[in-house]
Amino acid sequence: MASLAERVSAELLPYVTKPAQYIGGELNQLVKPGDWEQAQVRVAIAFPDTYAIGMSHLGCQILYWQCNHTPAVTAERVYCPWLDAEKVMRARKIPLFTWDTRRPVAEADIFAISLQYEMGFSNVLTLLDLAGIPLRSSARDDSHPLVIGGGPQADNPEPVAPFFDLVVLGDGEAAMAAILGHYRKLKEAGVARRDMIVHLARKFEWIYAPSLYDFAYHPDGTIARMAPLRDDIPTKIARCQTGDFDQTPFPVRPLVPFVEVVHDRIAIEIMRGCPQHCRFCHAGYTKRPLRKRSVKRILDIAEQAYRATGFSEIGLLSLSTADYPDLAELARAIHEKFKDRRVSISVPSLRVDRMLQAIPWMVRGVRKSGVTIAVEAARDDMRAAIRKKVTDGDLFEGVRQVFEAGWRSLKLYFMAGFPGERAEDIDGIIDLSRQVSEICREVRGFPARITVSVGWLVPKPHTPLQWAAQPRAEYFREVLDRLRSATWRRKSPLTIKAHNIERSVLEAVFARGDRRLADAIEFAWRGGARFDGWDECFQAQRWHEAFQATGIDFAWYAHRRRDRDEILPWDHLVSPAGRQHLHAQYDDLFAQLGNPNNS
Repeated sequence: MASLAERVSAELLPYVTKPAQYIGGELNQLVKPGDWEQAQVRVAIAFPDTYAIGMSHLGCQILYWQCNHTPAVTAERVYCPWLDAEKVMRARKIPLFTWDTRRPVAEADIFAISLQYEMGFSNVLTLLDLAGIPLRSSARDDSHPLVIGGGPQADNPEPVAPFFDLVVLGDGEAAMAAILGHYRKLKEAGVARRDMIVHLARKFEWIYAPSLYDFAYHPDGTIARMAPLRDDIPTKIARCQTGDFDQTPFPVRPLVPFVEVVHDRIAIEIMRGCPQHCRFCHAGYTKRPLRKRSVKRILDIAEQAYRATGFSEIGLLSLSTADYPDLAELARAIHEKFKDRRVSISVPSLRVDRMLQAIPWMVRGVRKSGVTIAVEAARDDMRAAIRKKVTDGDLFEGVRQVFEAGWRSLKLYFMAGFPGERAEDIDGIIDLSRQVSEICREVRGFPARITVSVGWLVPKPHTPLQWAAQPRAEYFREVLDRLRSATWRRKSPLTIKAHNIERSVLEAVFARGDRRLADAIEFAWRGGARFDGWDECFQAQRWHEAFQATGIDFAWYAHRRRDRDEILPWDHLVSPAGRQHLHAQYDDLFAQLGNPNNS
């Protein structure tokens, strides 16, 4: 009988697009033949999207590196097969396999799934089903892996809670190390899988076992109570935090993909957390406290990774790279180290104040990477209300330096749908973008090409806006029409790009949803929902049909303003900022816009 590896090669690869994305064996792969059989703990680390997206995700590479540098542990990677591959795998009964040595995922001890984005929920079910693992935790037995979720969506995992045995809150590095050590002891002691769920939930204050908690609801649909089903597990789940961030595990020999991926570069997280605490930003409120890597450690990682990969770009990643306290020193050091190697430096979207001065200088003389500036709101008073600490003066001075450093185009990112938003906030997006374009004319003699990217507010849990109503889709369409009508003329330097409105509404449903949504997710998945973050796959009608079939009013989840004292689906998951502080911030937003009654 042919092995699974042989079957993948003969029965799958010849019949799919980009077969190189399924073959594994990349440069710097850590797993070798025989590691899987010899390991005491086998981990399958899954990213519920394509190889091109998953290989660009630093978090999964960190856990992969960490697990495979832990004695008696081996970890292999798993990505979600694209539509054509899924079809072939189902037709030929090829189970979901690991990328490294093509082992059946069902043979793993732990199936760790990254929850990065609400639109990946349907792909979680694809992964489970292709692996032969029952979708619901309640249907699994001791022959199945422990299915563990983690990542940003773990901060409110309730919409997918019935599909997971355990959910980890907080930092993955410290959590993974603790889980691996304790799981190994439990396995050696012969503890059954179902009992492991209870053991781990009792042992670690940051592990949430959804099946051990029960919700009751009021007639109006709001939550009446949440209570554990056992006396020996906590009523509140804390967050795991990494200790010495400078010394946390980090892949200094990152994987080099065989095909083009979203971010083909060396990625270095230089800081975790953000000092700004913009009131809409989920990561800014949940990644506390602020931690940073030293310049010395960053340079060491960059040098080792460059020598191990040959990548020509280094990404300095954080929620706000411009707030890295040693940015000037880091800029000088990286410039000196890599200036003769033609290595470009990229940063995520920038905060535009005086600290932006270091960025053009840092990359002067090397290939120009794109610059995205997250403006968020077009008017100073709205920026102040959402705590985006940028003024027009800061912005204009910052972009002037960017143009002087050689750039001729920019991407400005805005959001629409904030509470208290006015017509002048929308019109200001065009006015401000045109002024930025004209600054390039002053500096270089021609207007800059400006991509105006507009996202739609999705209120997130654990932020001051967790009580806010998302505006309805009709409002967002009016905003988009208003922006496009203002830029219709030929040769306009502005290009309007906007997020998919229906998708943003669905994001809002799941972002603040409860576990009653699991039935709709499963219904939509069985109806063909896949890769909902991809425009070519997303079908809003499919989700509307799922909500209707399962008796769910999606508008109640997305567009309803929550009462101050309402029990929220994530209230048992500790918020770093605290509920009282978040509500005070919510009230202050309205007060700054001249509406202290929050109406």
